[in-house]
Amino acid sequence: MASTGGEGTAAGDSSLLGGPRAAYGREVSPGRPAAGLRTDGAPGEAAETPAEQVGYRGPTACSAAGITYRQLDYWARTGLVEPSIRPAYGSGTQRLYGFRDIVVLKIVKRLLDTGVSLQNIRAAVRHLRSRGRTDLARMTLMSDGATVYECSSPDEVVDLLQGGQGVFGIAVGVVWKDVEGALSQLHGERVDTGETLVGDHPEDELARRRNRVG
Repeated sequence: MASTGGEGTAAGDSSLLGGPRAAYGREVSPGRPAAGLRTDGAPGEAAETPAEQVGYRGPTACSAAGITYRQLDYWARTGLVEPSIRPAYGSGTQRLYGFRDIVVLKIVKRLLDTGVSLQNIRAAVRHLRSRGRTDLARMTLMSDGATVYECSSPDEVVDLLQGGQGVFGIAVGVVWKDVEGALSQLHGERVDTGETLVGDHPEDELARRRNRVG
């Protein structure tokens, strides 16, 4: 079981990582860095080539993640969630966020809304950054408000609920799809050329169909 332990819970505490519960999930503890941390993929995965990378500016990232620009700016300045494609260098540049960054932003917002501490959210962010798309698609984050647990199967979720450790859950795969849907309607930017990629808004498609009929 992976979790971000609350204050007073030592990283690697055998009561959390050992014993029968070890078979039902993995625990991410503050202070334990995620191995092979990457922002564009996961250990063992090939990095995206520059031609395939698409970035999103701050306002777009906010819209897709459901956060305010003030939150985005604060999280970037404090290192909670920094843009993996392009940070801001002075007043003349704009941050450019990758798709996975925005997924993490949306999850951070959900965790904050449920009262999880920043310390545990930081540990959860490090853990999410280290996982591949396949892992994220089947991952559910459960929390009792003090500790965040990673579950990769329904059995792990049931085990946590029965143990009283899961009060709410975030299905990361669902968040991933939500962000995909939101970004498909918003503008992106090719990292290699700076070309603007125009989103396909449903109202635009409806207008095109009406024009064809007319």
